[in-house]
Amino acid sequence: MWKRSHRSRAVAAVVSAALLGVAGCGAAGGTSPAPDGTRAKAKSSATPTSAWDSSPASLAAVGDSITRGFDACSVLSDCPEVSWATGSDKDVNSLAVRLLGASGAAARSWNYAVSGSRMADLPAQMTKAAARKPALVTVMTGANDACRASVAEMTSVADFRSSFEEALRTLRTAAPRSQVYVASVPDLKRLWSQGRTNETGKAVWKLGICQSMLADPDAVDAAATTRRDEVRERVEAYNSVLKEVCATDRLCRFDGGAVFDFDFGTSQLSPWDWFHPSRDGQARLAEMAYRGVTGRKAVT
Repeated sequence: MWKRSHRSRAVAAVVSAALLGVAGCGAAGGTSPAPDGTRAKAKSSATPTSAWDSSPASLAAVGDSITRGFDACSVLSDCPEVSWATGSDKDVNSLAVRLLGASGAAARSWNYAVSGSRMADLPAQMTKAAARKPALVTVMTGANDACRASVAEMTSVADFRSSFEEALRTLRTAAPRSQVYVASVPDLKRLWSQGRTNETGKAVWKLGICQSMLADPDAVDAAATTRRDEVRERVEAYNSVLKEVCATDRLCRFDGGAVFDFDFGTSQLSPWDWFHPSRDGQARLAEMAYRGVTGRKAVT
């Protein structure tokens, strides 16, 4: 969800040496709503009042490190093959594979997400996605806007809204018929509550991961609680913006808070940092997105 500084990599190498002996990247994926390697045969959700196509023929993904599969396969590394949106990993069974089949996903899906990016970076990513004229664009970003060095550095709600609106305008100018599926920002406080039980994970957090939420992870005094609550409230505000702006576009669907509400357990968290999604976590994200895209109507 964030990008670490180069200065932290030397320290990370020491941590990863210990991790290599106790953690791997082989968590099993979740149950797949559609057979792996086959095109989903979901009924179209199109109605006289909706132009939504539940069987899009191509897909472009934009967003941050979650969509890049960061820390799902090895420490401090992207692993796009396990991306919930466009990955090829069979255990994950990505949204692209569920919709297009394995061969179709390889030929007609593209991942323009960038680890460490924030909402302000989305218009540039959307420019690249729009050039493909994809039938569907998936959006998952915003965690890095809340995951800052301090609460004071979090992106303002107004700036977050402005950048998201710009990103949608960018898409509509170049690809007016592309559908958009918008995933909510995860509940960072829930991720803290899960990961804080793991000593190795907390050691990695000290490298600079999401300090607005994860600094002093064992502290539960009033100041620490207030800080974490402020981060959570900002994430909730971001999700309200995503919902409101998406609702102004007839070809945009918000996930209804599905990702925010999902109770990530330790098996769904990276064995490297206990904060990013693991393979299993990526599979759960793919399941949620598939339901959202192929459902008869948008979730509210």
